Amino acid sequence: MRIRDRLRAVYGTPLMRPHGHPIAELVLTVLSQSTNDRNRDVAYLRLRERFPTWEAVMQAPVAEIEEAIRPGGISKVKSARIRAILRAIAEDKRGPAGGSPHELSLDWLKDVPIEEARDYLIALPGVGRKTAACVLLFAYGLHDVPVDTHVSRVGTRLGLLRAGATFEELHDEMLALTPPGEELELHVNLLRHGRRTCHACQPACRECALARMCPSRKDFADAED
Repeated sequence: MRIRDRLRAVYGTPLMRPHGHPIAELVLTVLSQSTNDRNRDVAYLRLRERFPTWEAVMQAPVAEIEEAIRPGGISKVKSARIRAILRAIAEDKRGPAGGSPHELSLDWLKDVPIEEARDYLIALPGVGRKTAACVLLFAYGLHDVPVDTHVSRVGTRLGLLRAGATFEELHDEMLALTPPGEELELHVNLLRHGRRTCHACQPACRECALARMCPSRKDFADAED
């Protein structure tokens, strides 16, 4: 609670309504891997401009997808992964296509228990807990918290997460300590803090609003609020 309140005082309360487009979120998160937000967004926009529907992406040659998303980096891996994910979705009987490659949908995810939705997503090719959490939180506002490198680093330094924990454990721990309704705020503000202050190398501890709460920086325990 104290950490949340201090982060809120520094960064505000992020407002972002669930957008209701789970496949878009899934593809966007794949494109975000090992690149920055700008390159991710350029790759995503180029993909959507070249292929007007997800069905068109699914049916396109991998080389054409790779060319479209090249600005996002490691496009050879991401292009194959995106097409494999879309094909796996098309083959699932719970979507409206009934296994036919004419319509893709994950709209049914919001109507099943979150554990079932999460298990389905992480069974898709190359999809892990962070990507699944992004879909569940940003598309539908469900109770899940993505743990990326920034959230993991800040959470571990603050003693919220166990050092050396697996990604599975990190997500379970973060989910357990996050009150329902505060998932977006905690994720976004921890991420902002990791990007702006609690850097991987040379963290700006003297300027950190959380210095007095941070067991990793006891030498700043007497810093001003």
